[in-house]
Amino acid sequence: MAAPSTLQYTPLTERAHQAISSAIPNDALVEERVKQFSDVAPRAPDEDGDVETLEGVKFTHHITTAPGDYEIIKWHYATAGSPSTEAIVFLHGIPDSWFQWHYQMAKLSKSYYCVSVDLKGYGQSEKAAGTYLHEDVAEQLYALLTQIGLKKFNLVTHDRGTVQADFIVAKHPGSVLRYGRGEQHLWHFNPTLSPQGLIFQNAPYSGIMNDPKRFVIWTYTFVAGSFPPNDIMARVMQEFSYDEVTKAVPRYFNSSTFRQEWIKRRELIPQWKCPVLVLEGKESRSQPFEFYDAKDVNEWLSGAKRTGVRFVEGGHFWSLESPEDTYQAVLELLDMEL
Repeated sequence: MAAPSTLQYTPLTERAHQAISSAIPNDALVEERVKQFSDVAPRAPDEDGDVETLEGVKFTHHITTAPGDYEIIKWHYATAGSPSTEAIVFLHGIPDSWFQWHYQMAKLSKSYYCVSVDLKGYGQSEKAAGTYLHEDVAEQLYALLTQIGLKKFNLVTHDRGTVQADFIVAKHPGSVLRYGRGEQHLWHFNPTLSPQGLIFQNAPYSGIMNDPKRFVIWTYTFVAGSFPPNDIMARVMQEFSYDEVTKAVPRYFNSSTFRQEWIKRRELIPQWKCPVLVLEGKESRSQPFEFYDAKDVNEWLSGAKRTGVRFVEGGHFWSLESPEDTYQAVLELLDMEL
């Protein structure tokens, strides 16, 4: 007879418990904030080769297909910089898209080839039925990266993108130069920190994602330290409003749970060989700073060439809350000796 995992949850400090227990947004506050964005119109989908300028830098949109789900999967990704330089692959979380990293990409593109992918189910990537188990999607994502010629690359990730990156780093150590692992449970876990798991799992029945604008506001109110500027929030809403996103995203939460990911992660961690910089929001409600002592991280990640911990200014969404400090954190990752 099979037995359940014997891993034990880590108790929360009083500070951490208070931070997360008060995080679920008040409906009235969410509705008031949504009113500020009533005039945000849908954004037309990009076509392969479209160029837009952000932060004074040209970004190129790419639409392609790669193997997956027994046939092909559509992918959208944006690039900045020269393909002849060292590559950085950026992966976003929920409810974001490739755009989550545009500020850092713009600054880094002077010296690096920056590639930011819409995860399967998000933005302008594939939304059709198929596997949404992170381990499987990670392999589909790796197939895309291989197809577009990225033999070696740095990985910088956030939230749900980190779950997929964990598998890529473990299964393809020869491809990953450095890993900037952002805003996701690592060694410690307590289910009190992830009440959204069940909420998002039940989204097809509760309708919490039916209104993309409201869902974006709900999520940012839940765990952001501070709101990014309104024009940035408007773009986040537009990216989450593409057809079928709100139908596809819940499939992830019906394919695995935060607990299951945590259990599997213990098998993956010893397989991480590259330098790893753990990136967490200094004011994150879902990732208590007490869980990320640098000495402990170095011990847990004993197979990695080097390790470090960097607390980024802001709450959960630090790449948009504190874009400059996030940029500096990525530079610290890139300075880690191979």
